[in-house]
Amino acid sequence: MNLLSFISIFNLIIFILFTGFYFYQFYYIIVGLFRKSKVLTAKVNHRYAVVIAARNESAVISQLISSIKKQKYPSELIDIYVVADNCTDNTAQVAKESGAYVFERFNRQYVGKGYALDYAFKALINSNEKYEGYFIFDADNLLDENYISEMNKVFDNGYKIVTSYRNSKNYDTNWLSAGYSLWFLREAKYLNNSRMILNTGCAISGTGFMVSDEIIRKNNGWKHHLLTEDIEFSVDNAIHGEKIGYCGSAVLYDEQPYLFEQSWHQRLRWAKGFYQVFAKYGKDLFKCAFIKRSFYCYDMLVTISPALFLSLLSVGINTAFLTIGIINIGTSPEIIRETSSSILMSFVNSYSVLFAIGLVTTISEWKQINSTSWNKIKYMFTFPIFIFTYIPISIVALFRKIEWKPITHSIAKSIEEVRQ
Repeated sequence: MNLLSFISIFNLIIFILFTGFYFYQFYYIIVGLFRKSKVLTAKVNHRYAVVIAARNESAVISQLISSIKKQKYPSELIDIYVVADNCTDNTAQVAKESGAYVFERFNRQYVGKGYALDYAFKALINSNEKYEGYFIFDADNLLDENYISEMNKVFDNGYKIVTSYRNSKNYDTNWLSAGYSLWFLREAKYLNNSRMILNTGCAISGTGFMVSDEIIRKNNGWKHHLLTEDIEFSVDNAIHGEKIGYCGSAVLYDEQPYLFEQSWHQRLRWAKGFYQVFAKYGKDLFKCAFIKRSFYCYDMLVTISPALFLSLLSVGINTAFLTIGIINIGTSPEIIRETSSSILMSFVNSYSVLFAIGLVTTISEWKQINSTSWNKIKYMFTFPIFIFTYIPISIVALFRKIEWKPITHSIAKSIEEVRQ
């Protein structure tokens, strides 16, 4: 086999593997488009605590607390707790004045959201207060007024963990914020919604979810401390057969990064976190998926592994071939032509698939996206570029030591302003 044949066969194999691993997600899109979501009702209003991990979030924390207090749910069944974690501003004071109970935590050794949550949960399960479940939000979030009542319906139907519909406070700031927003809207509508319809498990995505007191006590607090504690939590529960439910009628809004440097650091942490989760849980997840024949585990395995690794392998091999061609340009110009053509075709195919995903998501969620029509159309075209920027991020994350760093939030909007 000559080098040109190897290049063609290698890229064909990568394409087949991608299609094989992810074909079921195209089926998810069909399900999300043409099958109705489950309609659930609640017989009991349960008692909840809201837990918010906040580090220097004085600019936005009061708006979140206000949106919680405006819930169409019995106020006596909701208590709000803020963990002011290593704060150097007046987050604790603002949270108290807004009506929340506040835990102040100062620990420079164990840094990150997971440790802040663990601090709060240990305090709550050892207190005299009794809650049936806990809502977990980030300080920049805002809640639709029916959020808790809708989530309560799913919880009351037996789900011990429930996630929600994630919308954006600042979709149209620029192509970065729109890229994040479209990805989370697609995740809600065409991943978690379809999973719920098909009765398989869903996945937590950062913020906007609820966990039963039973789960928290079983774990003796919050035990997940990798850089992506949300996907670690999802994978751990998949392995142990605990299905995560989804409530599409519970709408949460959060702030998306719009500065590239900020986005780079955040997604660098996410990429490194996915590697960490795969290293820690990959073996058990593989056994669960293929020995126990759990589709839920297969779904989580594909979520954390093949795309990153196959993309990196493809980029690495094609770059190596292109380098060989450049070095031997006098004797083997056909290598450059073949490799360049292959890279271009891969780019076009990938762009087309991602554009189609952005198109379908934008059309189906058109009324939910708070933006002008022109921006909704424009950002469908930049969505694939946003996803492509994960490639260098994933490469850097392989070799760099990454530590958790807080994301600055500055968009201080009320729920009424966001929904205008």
